[in-house]
Amino acid sequence: MKRSTFRSSCVIAGATAVPVILSGCLGGPTYGTGTSQNAQLLQDITSIASIGSPGKTQKTDYKPRPDIVEPPEGVALPQPQQSLATKDNPAWLESPEETRARLRETASVNRDNKPYTSPLASPDDNVSQEQWEKFREAKANAKGAYSDRRTLSDPPMAYREPADSAPVGELGETEYDKEKRREAEAKQKKTLRLWPF
Repeated sequence: MKRSTFRSSCVIAGATAVPVILSGCLGGPTYGTGTSQNAQLLQDITSIASIGSPGKTQKTDYKPRPDIVEPPEGVALPQPQQSLATKDNPAWLESPEETRARLRETASVNRDNKPYTSPLASPDDNVSQEQWEKFREAKANAKGAYSDRRTLSDPPMAYREPADSAPVGELGETEYDKEKRREAEAKQKKTLRLWPF
């Protein structure tokens, strides 16, 4: 087969294959508009390209606004409601400075009152040794320092003990030492290379 006939047969095959492949893009759903995608695309493109307005021009029917509604004769309007966002409202939040000043004033007034405990007092003054022990125990338990299995997601106690061959207590090489060692090895490899690339 000659080169020119091969080339012409490839062109003919391509020219017939492209329309067949693209025919799958035709038709398609109308998405409830009653026109296919291609027809809608063609309408959109021609409406963009047209200089005039597309289709009929519809005038908007503007209606005048209604008159203001006035109260009946002889009836007074109610007074507007007081704004709730004032400092006199008891639900209004205090600033931290106001809270601190109020607590200091309360503490200075109750200085001689023995049963009164100021919220400004340090937490160590009001906590007993037994409460501290319970707090430390709860904190340790939260980190997993308990000796029994509390939930199903906790591993059994036998799995928590390291194997006899496992290195226990060895922290290994620090990240800083690893980085320095790798830098030294990389520098050594560069100096031993004779090929410049």
